[in-house]
Amino acid sequence: MSKGPAMNAVPRLRALRLVAPALLLALVASPAGAAPPPENVATTGGGPGAVVEWNEIAGDVALAACLAPAADPPHEARMYAMMHLAVHDALNTIDRRYERYVPGRGTEPDASPEAAVAAAARAVLVAVAGQVLDPIGPDCAAAGVDVAEQAYAERIGAVPDGRAKSAGIAVGEAAAATMLALRADDGAPTTLLDPSYPQGTEPGQWRFTPGFDVAALPGWGQVRPFLMTRELSYPRAYRPYPLTSRRYATDVDEVQRLGGDGTTTPSARTPEQTQVALFWVESSPLQWNRVARTLAQDARLDLWESARMFALLDVALSDAYVDAFRVKYELKFWRPVTAIREAETDGNPATTADPTWTPLVVTPPIPDQYSGHAAEGAAAVEVLRRVLGTDRLAFSTCSLTLSEGQRCDDPTPVLRSYERLSQASAENGESRILVGFHFRHAVDDGLAAGTVIGRDTVQGALRPLHRAQGPR
Repeated sequence: MSKGPAMNAVPRLRALRLVAPALLLALVASPAGAAPPPENVATTGGGPGAVVEWNEIAGDVALAACLAPAADPPHEARMYAMMHLAVHDALNTIDRRYERYVPGRGTEPDASPEAAVAAAARAVLVAVAGQVLDPIGPDCAAAGVDVAEQAYAERIGAVPDGRAKSAGIAVGEAAAATMLALRADDGAPTTLLDPSYPQGTEPGQWRFTPGFDVAALPGWGQVRPFLMTRELSYPRAYRPYPLTSRRYATDVDEVQRLGGDGTTTPSARTPEQTQVALFWVESSPLQWNRVARTLAQDARLDLWESARMFALLDVALSDAYVDAFRVKYELKFWRPVTAIREAETDGNPATTADPTWTPLVVTPPIPDQYSGHAAEGAAAVEVLRRVLGTDRLAFSTCSLTLSEGQRCDDPTPVLRSYERLSQASAENGESRILVGFHFRHAVDDGLAAGTVIGRDTVQGALRPLHRAQGPR
């Protein structure tokens, strides 16, 4: 994986910098980023333009609403999934090429696809961004709504007036209204930060991580998934390993050597590994949708194909968070920062306590097992691999959580380049060890769980109808 020059796929970013409130941003202790503008792509029905454009606008909205670049990725993923499912269903009301997420019989063959995409996306984004929860606050919600409204005004104004435009708006708004009604009682308005959540006291049991007196999103595992209807058929690996085991000692040693901040705690990380660690701190929904935009354009997907791909991608990302948080708060296994500082209590002679050990980035106040970030990457890659028909897809991408001067919104951003999708997913998982967040056991389980979620998502919804062509 290498650095490279800026490519056309890297968005030109606005000067506007949007900073999340300190409390929520500290949830993953990431730098604040700038909202990227929509790429200058065509919006004809023959290309992915309008769908790709609104995908990037959704990222702008998430940044403005203080959900990104890493403050609240579960809510961010849910917003993207809702938007893209509404867009997918709107397009398949105009021309039915794939199964709709919400079944329906009506068709509007004369409606403008571009108007339908814009109307569906805008309605979902405005509604969801406007419901951003405290303590993120109303200012962030209003900023997110403003980004969506401004983008809509510009894009709907470019669609020629007439019956096709009016019909397209109606189709898009109807699809959005259906989606919003369907998700109105899904459990997403759950407690963001819970100071009363019970902590463990025994070795191996999760307790508030240093710097926090809260548990983050302890109820997210009860949010209704978009597609998952059962627990994954992978329960055995969800069991934490014994603290006295050799594997546990090996994992503790690995994080202890590689995950330190390099200041308070010495670290054996190389400069390349430090870049990897910080690069992937960015929220998974923001990063993997950026990658998917590049791949959609490279593959020359049309509007319908790209709408389906993004819908499947974001459903998998959202459902992976639900499963990860369910498992985390069922197992409640301690984080490396706690395990290393309190290693004298674990009963394992092969571990060594360091009471001042400090990770590269402040550990989020969420239990360890399994890594949601690793699951997100694996789920994304499995969806993209299955939709596009191959793992061998070369791409480069940037990040908003590197040091200033290296981010997507800087004149010469650092890019990391990959020859395969799975290469990026593996590096994403590895980053959670290098940043000091997770044990390898949690990363491995996350990769396995995410792969299953991605597979089940593609197999379970939005399947091609007889008119759809090719492997997609």
